[in-house]
Amino acid sequence: MTEPRRVLVTGGAGFIGSHVADAYLERGDRVWILDDLSSGRRENLPSDATFVEADIASEEARALVREVRPEVINNHAAQIDVRVSVDDPIRDAHANILGLVNLTEGAREVGTRRFIHVSSGGVVYGEPETIPTPETAPKAPLSPYGVTKLAGEYYLNYYRRVHGLEYVAVRYSNVYGPRQDPHGEAGVIAIFCDRLLEDTPLTVFGDGEQTRDYVFVKDVVAANLKLTDLELPEDGMDDVAFNIATGEATSVNRLADHLETVAGRRPGREYRGARPGELRHSTLDISRIAARGWSPHWPLLDGLRETYEYIARERRAAALNEAEA
Repeated sequence: MTEPRRVLVTGGAGFIGSHVADAYLERGDRVWILDDLSSGRRENLPSDATFVEADIASEEARALVREVRPEVINNHAAQIDVRVSVDDPIRDAHANILGLVNLTEGAREVGTRRFIHVSSGGVVYGEPETIPTPETAPKAPLSPYGVTKLAGEYYLNYYRRVHGLEYVAVRYSNVYGPRQDPHGEAGVIAIFCDRLLEDTPLTVFGDGEQTRDYVFVKDVVAANLKLTDLELPEDGMDDVAFNIATGEATSVNRLADHLETVAGRRPGREYRGARPGELRHSTLDISRIAARGWSPHWPLLDGLRETYEYIARERRAAALNEAEA
């Protein structure tokens, strides 16, 4: 058992960040959450955390870092939608670059021990030649979102080498689970769950044979805890980056098969034209973090079942509240 620490979780009202905040609290840390609620939900906030509503690029965020003096900053606040980044790259850069630099400047000032940066294994490698893709693969992001995530790693590498700020970059594959919204690559799971609950056909773009690496949020949380305390090398940028994934490819068609099994219904599928710019295949090599004691434990079917049941409960509760209103 480690000693309790002061931990700041940004984006802690969001899908993944709220689960991470829960885990820090469960192991006895003191947790502050910073979130502007632009996409996060107040109901995701753990009651034992101290919540501050603010933009991570704001002076309020910087003041919070000065006040709390966190030993760990876990930065899950971000603009995460690839399509939004294409339509509005300035908005994307505001959160993913200006917000990050604001936090790292604050961390430098107060002597934060470790900064955990959420990068992306789904976009920084572009359309990779090697699958599963290792951390050392060439970087070729094909969207402003991918560019800002990779730029964040370069900024942190600078802060590590010049100012001594210790950091880890976590390159997630497609994270799914309870509290997920329909945005981002893994959002297809939430969308399919909604359609199955409504007994309406699933919409598949392209032929459905494009593949992704779906990792359950509880496994992602365990990786965050592992990397909070892991002894790090003193080498290059890729050496402090870790793919967080399963290493297994699942096609959209196979994903739909699994969810239809979980739901016990098959309302059919509608195939539409492929979306321009979509990666064909993305699966990550996880041997680096596996060698350090982390591996995913949740089989896809079990994770999908828990996700589907959560969304079903949320819909029932919302319907009941509406009926009582």
